[in-house]
Amino acid sequence: MRIAEIERNTLETQIRVKLDLDGTGRSRLATGIGFLDHMLDQIARHGLIDLDLEAQGDLHIDAHHTVEDVGIACGQALARAWGDKKGLARYGHAYVPLDEALSRVVIDLSGRPGLSFNVAFSRERIGEFDAELVREFFQGLVNHAAITLHIDNLRGDNAHHQAETVFKAFARALRMAVAPDPRAGGGVPSTKGAL
Repeated sequence: MRIAEIERNTLETQIRVKLDLDGTGRSRLATGIGFLDHMLDQIARHGLIDLDLEAQGDLHIDAHHTVEDVGIACGQALARAWGDKKGLARYGHAYVPLDEALSRVVIDLSGRPGLSFNVAFSRERIGEFDAELVREFFQGLVNHAAITLHIDNLRGDNAHHQAETVFKAFARALRMAVAPDPRAGGGVPSTKGAL
């Protein structure tokens, strides 16, 4: 069972996340940030991850702490759920379009945190959501999941579409990377013998 539950409590946020890497894409989300919930739902549905996430944060200040800490908690939960990574594919990639927007995400469950984020949003805000927080979410996730992640928005005029293609492509790439590799014989997918 590749299931993990994380609670993260700070003076700025209180977060509980439970995920199942072998789910059906079901989600129950309550972060207090509608656009973030919408993006997390993309991860669940397109990654076939069951995701329950509740967050209470200092939204009276702004959404930054909540978005970043949700990324951190998701990264911690992912790392716990996949464990030692024995028998996993390790690498994943996906291209996802949405109308005029197209994004590519490539992932390596490397054990080394690294983010290459190349998204020039067409607007600074997506409704009430600050577009730069997309990067903050993924930086928190990458740091705590200890993965290498390359995110490239190849084109797009609509900032909502740009963000949505990024989250959907991440979900599809993650789904590929965490899939069991039947030819791997249960070994760690590294010449080092550990990730």
